[in-house]
Amino acid sequence: MNEVRTLIEKFWICRDTDKETFYKVKRDIPNFQKFVREQLGWKLVHTENLLKLEKRPAHAEPFMGIEEFTDIRDYCILCVVLMYLEDKEDQEQFLLSELIDYVETQLKAYMEIDWTSFTQRKSLVRVLQYMERLSMLRVYEGSSEGFSAEAGQEVLYENTGYSKYFATSFPTDISGYESWEDFEKADFEEFDEDRGSVRVNRVYRQLAVCPAFYWAVNDDPDALYLKNQRQRIARNLDDNLGGNLDVYKNAAFFTLEEDDCYGAVHPRDAMLPEAVLLICGKIQSSIARGKVKRKENECISMTREQFAKQVLAVRKKWNSAWSKEFREMDEKKLLETVFAYMKNWMMVRCEEDRIIVLPAVGRLSGFYPEDFEGEKR
Repeated sequence: MNEVRTLIEKFWICRDTDKETFYKVKRDIPNFQKFVREQLGWKLVHTENLLKLEKRPAHAEPFMGIEEFTDIRDYCILCVVLMYLEDKEDQEQFLLSELIDYVETQLKAYMEIDWTSFTQRKSLVRVLQYMERLSMLRVYEGSSEGFSAEAGQEVLYENTGYSKYFATSFPTDISGYESWEDFEKADFEEFDEDRGSVRVNRVYRQLAVCPAFYWAVNDDPDALYLKNQRQRIARNLDDNLGGNLDVYKNAAFFTLEEDDCYGAVHPRDAMLPEAVLLICGKIQSSIARGKVKRKENECISMTREQFAKQVLAVRKKWNSAWSKEFREMDEKKLLETVFAYMKNWMMVRCEEDRIIVLPAVGRLSGFYPEDFEGEKR
């Protein structure tokens, strides 16, 4: 087991729910502490009951939200529940009805709260189940899911005390922040952000937790550091995380071996990643035949209609090989599903009314054998 990878993959490790992993990682801290502190610039929270690596990224990316959450309301409720638990002692019990009253009181000045609405009850349940999964809450009696079916369902919870370590601590007052960009600036405002340890931290963070590292101009300071120190960076990453560093004209990728992966993986054995591999192959083929032109930064600018044409052409050609869900999926939903997946893996992004296809699309492609029975020639 690679212990630093375990810390990166997991939000945190609690002794009372995973004692074996807790002590394995704890014993290995001296071996990776320097890498975490100097290269990544991350804080390691280490208590007698919890281990957590505060994985603050170099830049905010679309995939970095909480996977279970589907609405901004979910995040608002989470913040209020964390506030509620701040005033609770460890192992103190409380009722869902008490928590609901507190959430409503705190949020009603900012948004409409109506627990007769199934959508809003479901939002609260998502938050509670997420907190249960991370062991911030323990259900003593009842079930959180029951509240989504009917308002008035009662549940008895126990505060584990872990919630106090959920939020990242900041050295400055963040009450005046208005966007995620303010948090990025706060990390670097006290230093020359294009020099020294701050630049080192940005480069390592981007490679360690993101699918890709892009730069727009050749004299980008982070890119220059990466190119000048690529052998040293590749060695540090391989020694601590395993994997290979590949650097191109306007992009870099840190990839793991197929039999030694962790965390979310692309591609994997599922229909959506398979479809995306085929779409990448289609776009690569269009480039090779001169039907699509790359810009100087290795990106491709398409209209939404052009992107849709590529996706739908792939489905039409390989329709019989796809799962029933994707064969019969509405065109709009298919395009939204494919685009969201590719966006999260930093293969595409939106710029006004156009879609920018990023260099990651040129890294991998998929195809079916020529003698595949479903192909019609």
